[in-house]
Amino acid sequence: MSEKQPLISIVIPVKNGEYWMDKCLGGVMSQTLFSQCEIIVIDSGSTDKTLEILKSYPVKVISIQPETFNHGLTRNLGVANSCGKYVVMTVQDAVAADSLWLQKMLDGFGLAENVAAVCGKQVVPHDKDKNPAEWYRPIGKGEAKAYSFSKEAFANLSPTEKRSVCGWDDVTAMYLRHALVEIPFRKTSFAEDAQWAKDAYLNGYTLVYNPEAVVHHYHYENPEYTYKRTFTVLYHMYRFFGNLPEIYSPGFIDTLKLVKLLLNEAKLSFAEKIKWFRYNQKLRAVYAKVIADFLKIVKQGDEALDKQHELLCGVPPVAPAKY
Repeated sequence: MSEKQPLISIVIPVKNGEYWMDKCLGGVMSQTLFSQCEIIVIDSGSTDKTLEILKSYPVKVISIQPETFNHGLTRNLGVANSCGKYVVMTVQDAVAADSLWLQKMLDGFGLAENVAAVCGKQVVPHDKDKNPAEWYRPIGKGEAKAYSFSKEAFANLSPTEKRSVCGWDDVTAMYLRHALVEIPFRKTSFAEDAQWAKDAYLNGYTLVYNPEAVVHHYHYENPEYTYKRTFTVLYHMYRFFGNLPEIYSPGFIDTLKLVKLLLNEAKLSFAEKIKWFRYNQKLRAVYAKVIADFLKIVKQGDEALDKQHELLCGVPPVAPAKY
């Protein structure tokens, strides 16, 4: 890490990240631009060996009380303590896919005029302990694209289009620091990145998506987590963009596609294929249920929706600790 003013400040919110810290920070330190970086870790009350592990790395640690964590405001704290021209947002269980992750995002600022930020892509690697239905299977090489809208043009987009162009991702995103100071993240329990993207467009900025700036990221799920996380995603996409999901009902064709996908994975044993088939079928049923429940509550009005969201997700859902 350079002792001079860094070019890039990397902000990582952390809580009980013992399992991931070496992988996450190792990926950061492998970057071609690492000598021009600083790392800021915001720890919200870790009770495992996270803080001990961090002592072995050149990082600035900021400790906060766990009850004060907020997806938007905590990241603003990281920005306030940063010194770089650019600020990267990532998370404790994300690992850079290659040594050019930062460079690929940095290159995106030259793609168009008035670029405020560049977003990469998170993917699931082909590891046997991760859901093979989510393994990354690119069809071709992705191309970086720039988006900008006048206030009128953005207002004329459909809810689905708004959600699409604001599909921002703080698992892998680089910002101009002055843009984050001008447009800080909002106080929110979820989807601070999507809301920020909307605010950036409305303030005249251009955003770039570069699918080649990849990190590996995965959450093992159980039905309770899937239900709560899906509900809060649907809630915020509706609140931010007016987007409503389509009714989902997994049928024979979906099941057939899953079976074919799993059977074609030679690295999996037959027992593993059965395990992941059951896993996906269970989660798909939960996904269908939460969408149906959400749409019913929307019909009851915003007050009922807010109340149900607070009941389910007042404390943001946390993925189960299975590795």
